[in-house]
Amino acid sequence: MKVAVLGAAGGIGQALSLLLKNGLPAGSELSLYDVAPVVPGVAVDLSHIPTAVKVAGFGADDLDAALAGADIVLIPAGMPRKPGMDRADLFNVNAGIIKTLAEGIVRNCPKALVGVITNPVNGTVPIVAEVFKKAGTYEASRVFGVTTLDVIRSEAFVAELKGVDVSEVKVPVIGGHSGTTILPLLSQVEGVEFTEEEVAALTPRIQNAGTEVVNAKAGGGSATLSMGAAAARFCFSLVKGLQGEQNVVDYAYVAVENGDAAYFAHPVRLGTNGVEEILSYGELSAFEEKAKNDMLETLNKDIQEGIDFMAAQ
Repeated sequence: MKVAVLGAAGGIGQALSLLLKNGLPAGSELSLYDVAPVVPGVAVDLSHIPTAVKVAGFGADDLDAALAGADIVLIPAGMPRKPGMDRADLFNVNAGIIKTLAEGIVRNCPKALVGVITNPVNGTVPIVAEVFKKAGTYEASRVFGVTTLDVIRSEAFVAELKGVDVSEVKVPVIGGHSGTTILPLLSQVEGVEFTEEEVAALTPRIQNAGTEVVNAKAGGGSATLSMGAAAARFCFSLVKGLQGEQNVVDYAYVAVENGDAAYFAHPVRLGTNGVEEILSYGELSAFEEKAKNDMLETLNKDIQEGIDFMAAQ
């Protein structure tokens, strides 16, 4: 596999790249791109780790070289959220960055599987899709919003609350990737039961977990290590699908026809072309059904913002 990480010198990018260096199949290539001048040093640093994954660093003027022939492209580039910054502030900064990077993908590896990490994901994924549509190379099955962080946080929080083995906990998370658009389906977690009070407390904790990290870092950054781990986990699922492994199922924010919204996080079956099948998220509890319906106005507005941004270009 050739995996390109766009924004590899940042907090998420470095954590993600470290995990990929240690976890990609032998013989893979890891292509690290960033506008920050330290990216060659990040590549050299990682190259000292004795695994059979070749690492190369690419600076601001070398986006095309970084992307040439990539099978998977992961995009953590952009400004992280800071205390007091709302989603609109983040969108205004990161939308242009995502557009430029997506145009590079279109030029160099239009068949790559693209995992968008840059927030706000609800709006940046539609930007990537619109860039591909404009170029005439769009395949909905190849563009993903990486929402795995919501899943791993849910697993960690449920295991902590219930005192169970975290490796045995599976929590479906649907919707979007910010605030109330994140919907953990606690009613579907096997082996544990939640009181109404626990659901009412745990759901917003999962939804606002990013703010928990931002505040705890006191202006020093946002979720980087957990996001790096989440993105690596999703990347490894994409790799398994590309290698032809059967029944690889993960959660991602994807384009959906006749669904709850134009883009929605669903369980998806992955294969050699990305999404092979969008799976049903199953039956919701009354609490979850209401939460889903209540979020749709916000989610649709976020999606439209990304589409409108591209229409104005």
